[in-house]
Amino acid sequence: MKRPYRVVVAKPGLDGHDRGVKVIARALRDSGFEVIYTGLHQTPEQIVQAVVQEDADALGLSLLSGAHLTLVPRVLDGLRAEGLGDVLVVVGGIIPDADIPVLKEAGVAEVFTPGAPLPAIGAWLAESLDAREGEGS
Repeated sequence: MKRPYRVVVAKPGLDGHDRGVKVIARALRDSGFEVIYTGLHQTPEQIVQAVVQEDADALGLSLLSGAHLTLVPRVLDGLRAEGLGDVLVVVGGIIPDADIPVLKEAGVAEVFTPGAPLPAIGAWLAESLDAREGEGS
């Protein structure tokens, strides 16, 4: 990594399962990222404000509730409204294959489903953020 990137990880909506997001947060931290976990039951507006306040480079959204096609676009719209459309957004969780292209078309950079190797997630995120850093140079 070119520098320690700041990543907010969040659980939007009413999904109360947080084991996976905590595992991801720890894996990213162990890979050198600065990780801010917002906790359970966050509204899209609260998540956007966390990204603003933490000056995050990336946002990871964890969804197991099936509400990803409703909640993720609201978060993306909120980021754009705050002038943060350049924040790299990744989604993880139970996402049907048919919904992945829909999320990517909306602006999600990548979707990781169960079984994705933790080192691969961190490596992908670091490479993607490094590439963005290179564009700004």
